[in-house]
Amino acid sequence: MDEQRTPQTAPAAGPAPEPIRWFGTGWVEHDGGYRLRRVLVPIGALLCTLAGALLLRFAVAGVGMSDAGGFVNVLLVAAIAICTCLSAMRMWKVLTEGRDSLSGWMAEDRSLGAVWLIGGVGALAVYFFRSLVEAPGEAVHRAAYEQAVQRHERRRAERGGRRRR
Repeated sequence: MDEQRTPQTAPAAGPAPEPIRWFGTGWVEHDGGYRLRRVLVPIGALLCTLAGALLLRFAVAGVGMSDAGGFVNVLLVAAIAICTCLSAMRMWKVLTEGRDSLSGWMAEDRSLGAVWLIGGVGALAVYFFRSLVEAPGEAVHRAAYEQAVQRHERRRAERGGRRRR
């Protein structure tokens, strides 16, 4: 019984690249609309950043209209600024070093969820600036993919050497 191999049953030629949000696996060969996405993603991130900043502006204005006092307004603006900076630092680390590199307070998702939500404008701004350079996270994914390909090639070479003996 000679089985014909179809693309679904053929053995994998190597490791598969991990998809990146908005780019899929097109980042590997820069195909499949990669250039268009490299233009549209920063525009979308900038629009979302501006919308988030406008929303925060309305929130601060609402508290200001409540006559809560100058001290409360200063505390609110300081809290938003701190949350934005923390969120931006975390997003930069994720995009440049990968999510696995997060440790300590940066790795906390549940207990600091409100900080990441309030500081979302900072994360969006970092995403915008990073997307001007590359597909956000591309360098991290490319390094991991190239290491996986090298390991795969080494294993294939080792198996091929054993069979020849």
